[in-house]
Amino acid sequence: MSESKEILVTGGTGFIGSHTVVALFEQGYTPVILDNCSNSTPSIVKQISLITGKECTFYLGDMRDKAFLKSVFEKHSFEGVIHFAAFKAVAESVEKPLYYYDNNLTSLINLLGCLEEFQVNKIVFSSSCTVYGVENSLKPLNEEMPVGKPNSPYGWTKWMAEQMLIDIAGKTDLRPVFLRYFNPIGAHVSGKLGELPLGPPNNVLPYITQTAAGLRKELTIFGKDYDTPDGTCVRDYIHVMDVAKAHVKSLSYSFDSTFEVFNLGTGKGTSVLELVQLFEKVTGKPLNYQFGPRRSGDVDALFADVSKAKKFLNWNTERTIEDAILDAWKWEQYRLENEIS
Repeated sequence: MSESKEILVTGGTGFIGSHTVVALFEQGYTPVILDNCSNSTPSIVKQISLITGKECTFYLGDMRDKAFLKSVFEKHSFEGVIHFAAFKAVAESVEKPLYYYDNNLTSLINLLGCLEEFQVNKIVFSSSCTVYGVENSLKPLNEEMPVGKPNSPYGWTKWMAEQMLIDIAGKTDLRPVFLRYFNPIGAHVSGKLGELPLGPPNNVLPYITQTAAGLRKELTIFGKDYDTPDGTCVRDYIHVMDVAKAHVKSLSYSFDSTFEVFNLGTGKGTSVLELVQLFEKVTGKPLNYQFGPRRSGDVDALFADVSKAKKFLNWNTERTIEDAILDAWKWEQYRLENEIS
């Protein structure tokens, strides 16, 4: 593969974005990172270089700034774009809906303008299983199920973004792939790259690892009266490097239609309490946790039917939840030892 195949990765210093940058390098692409670091840190770029042995071009800026975004496109000849950049905390979106609509949709609108102007027709969009809504929970979700009833402003921004891309693809040469994530967790196997939230984590596994490391007093499991076997929310946890691999494969997907949608998960649900118990088992570290009230926007259970991605992307998960836990714990220890923040 030619080194000239530059891929713009928006939100590339974030959790999934940074691991996808590593996967892109491994497959011979030249990723270019754009991020405003509103929930990440530029130090992640150095960690990517430590793993790959390659320098990564990084632009610090906000995609809502049209002039800035256009200047990035003027400096490169992008083969495609992987668009991660978005706010992503369900509970926060319930409290700050305008904050989410402004950031998540304005940034995409500006990006679409650049894609049209610079004639880039390949985009892999970071979507979410939240677009399926609460009515579809408690059963494996497949891509043929109806969407459009999310349970939070965050979910609505993902649904609206998909709809914008569909509308534009129907009238232009743009060919989007939507990857609807379930719950990415874990870290790079080297332990040198992982999730690095600013402030208290919104996701459960980094809160677990920070609690085990003594950075947090205790973990709160939100709700114990859901319609699940042990009363805690059930989610489809998938290793972040398996998610990253799917993005790389999506770049070379051959289209028979104007757009395509794939679920990314393991096909198996695990409860929050089970995840906590698995952490204690595989690391040998006891965890201080308590139960608290439900969070707004959470649903009982979400897990994926991933047969379509397996068939058309030739993609399979290769790592277990136990692998993800151990990799995340390795990263937690590494970042503390090396004072990465």
